[in-house]
Amino acid sequence: MKTLAQTTRHHAERRPDLPAVLCEGRTLTYGQLHRESNRIAHALKAAGLAPGDRVAYLGKESEHYYEILFGCAKSGTVLVPVNWRLTAPEVSHILQDSGTRLLFLEDEFGPIVDKMPTAPPETVVPLGSLREWRAEHGDGETEFEPTPDTPVAQLYTSGTTGLPKGVVLAHRSFFAIRDALASEGLDWIDWRDGDIALVGIPGFHIGGLWWATQNLNAGTTIVAMRAFAARQAVDLIRDLGITTACVVPAMLRMMLTEPGVEAKDFTTLRKTVYGGSPISEALLEESLAVLDCEFAQIYGLTETGNTAVCLPPAAHVPGGPLMQAAGHPYPGVRSKVIDAEGRELPPGAIGEVCLHTPARMVEYWGLPDKTAETLVDGWIHTGDAGYVDEDGYVFIRDRIKDAILVAGENVYPAEIENVLEGHPGVAEAVVVGAPDERWGEYVHAFVVPDSAPGQEPTPRDLHTFLVPQLASFKLPTRYEFIDSVPRNPSGKILRRELRDRFWGDSARKVN
Repeated sequence: MKTLAQTTRHHAERRPDLPAVLCEGRTLTYGQLHRESNRIAHALKAAGLAPGDRVAYLGKESEHYYEILFGCAKSGTVLVPVNWRLTAPEVSHILQDSGTRLLFLEDEFGPIVDKMPTAPPETVVPLGSLREWRAEHGDGETEFEPTPDTPVAQLYTSGTTGLPKGVVLAHRSFFAIRDALASEGLDWIDWRDGDIALVGIPGFHIGGLWWATQNLNAGTTIVAMRAFAARQAVDLIRDLGITTACVVPAMLRMMLTEPGVEAKDFTTLRKTVYGGSPISEALLEESLAVLDCEFAQIYGLTETGNTAVCLPPAAHVPGGPLMQAAGHPYPGVRSKVIDAEGRELPPGAIGEVCLHTPARMVEYWGLPDKTAETLVDGWIHTGDAGYVDEDGYVFIRDRIKDAILVAGENVYPAEIENVLEGHPGVAEAVVVGAPDERWGEYVHAFVVPDSAPGQEPTPRDLHTFLVPQLASFKLPTRYEFIDSVPRNPSGKILRRELRDRFWGDSARKVN
């Protein structure tokens, strides 16, 4: 299989009665997924849509999302999944920018569309009427046959700075890494007959969409959560016998802190894949003890088609030398680090991490200049600062734009944050640079305490904890305790919002 259109056809022939998607007690088999996605493809064509037209989905996770995904794949249209946490102006931008012609809309989010400053797409199909909308169309095979390079999805970046960009991904983005692992017989991430996979990350994120398609391509069963809730996730793992899961570390922490959670709730779980951020040593130790399964860390961007680098289970040893690494490129994926002039740097030198992967994006939709800046001769310029060691492992230190310059030394906030979060009294930490008359910038740490009021660590406690672990120029000069870290609708930290408190509206935010 090389395209998503082939996926349902293949499994409908071989395992038509096997559940493909479980959601809130409902079951969608592979046979049903194939037939219903065929109907949707025929209905899209009857509605006047042609290959290349954009189809948006604004709703929470359900079996309908996957029926629509494969319907788009079979009609040549491109699915634009919209983050349902966004505001009306943000949703409006995505629909307008993508040129969406048809919107599948869950009733719950109708008020968002009503409040948009622009008109909705020409056709809006309520998800509650999906069955009736497609019913008059046959469930036979479609005429359109995509190639691995045919665009199939357009996901929007979070837009922490500037307007979100639409990342166009082709069918190959959802097959290349699995094929690469199989070519070398690697089981860093694997899919086995009988697996039941929890999709903890929403489908409007590349991590959730990629994980779901990998399992569906492999013919396993996925469990779609309408939206992640820790208690519900634990119950699903226990009651459905879930064997694999894809989450972010914060989700692991939430599950482990649920009242009454025990190791017996996770006895069927064999592998947990996580990404989005590194895992702290303390959280890893607790997860290994309670979940008692293998862990694999994945690193990549929407632009790389999700994961391009993996830290395999064997490297997940608390205190081990590789626990600070993002991982190693998959077979067929290359990495390099470059300086500001684009010259490749030697192992150990910090610069911008670039990745060359067959799963890479096609383009930024409608932004040729931005595409040319990010995709250069097949290399994705990640905007992340890091280095590659002698063995090819990639280490991420921070976003390049977030580097702090202290007396001529580059300081990368992620490094300090990772160490700070190892303190038992720290739940979360965010580090930014603030202007300093003497040193250019100083390191300012925002800390969310993980302890009862009055028992939180003092700045002296944190300083003492950091001194043995960080060079002196990396140590925070000041600590500020806050109740929570500001995040955007996609969950990313609004570091710039914290930093701007010190720099104001100055056009030059370096000193």
